[in-house]
Amino acid sequence: MLQTAMNDPKRVDMDKLSNAIVEQSLKDLSFCKDAGRMCYTVVQAEARKAATSVFRRKLLNRLQQEFTAREEIRKRSVDEWVCVVTFICSVFDYIKVNDAPVVALVDPIYDCLFRLAQPDALMNEEEVDCLVLQLHRVGEQLEQTNSQRMNQLFYLLRDGFLLQQDLGSMTRLLLLEILEFRASGWTLTETAHKYYYSEVAD
Repeated sequence: MLQTAMNDPKRVDMDKLSNAIVEQSLKDLSFCKDAGRMCYTVVQAEARKAATSVFRRKLLNRLQQEFTAREEIRKRSVDEWVCVVTFICSVFDYIKVNDAPVVALVDPIYDCLFRLAQPDALMNEEEVDCLVLQLHRVGEQLEQTNSQRMNQLFYLLRDGFLLQQDLGSMTRLLLLEILEFRASGWTLTETAHKYYYSEVAD
């Protein structure tokens, strides 16, 4: 279906294709990291060969459904919830409209990241890992679209780091690294990179 969509988008049911990609992404974290690139390829092919954007619209509708059900998904399975956040961020990272990010995804992504920064989520290493990875991936783009919300998110992370006594040592290291990463303009100095990543390796 994917191959056909790239060669002749008019022959493919874009609703089915977007659902298939989303469903596979929610089951498989390694797949969903690259799913944004896959979606980008289909969006490009459709725009070029069919002059339509049905796939993008269907994909965003489906993402909206997953986002709306995020608390139920998180209660049911943290793995699936982490996949939802990773996939939405992956789509945001790759798909652009007139060279600008998809504005409709900005607030949902912030809402997901705020959820990952709550005290209960900071107790779960999988969620902290997801939060930090997504901030590495799209933090700078998000800040350019809404710096006020990024400030609020980082106040939460700083408070979590300073005030939550029962955080694991890996969580503390990850939070400290992301606080420093943003403070350095979304880049790590070589010294800081060595410090954090040799610590992780040890």
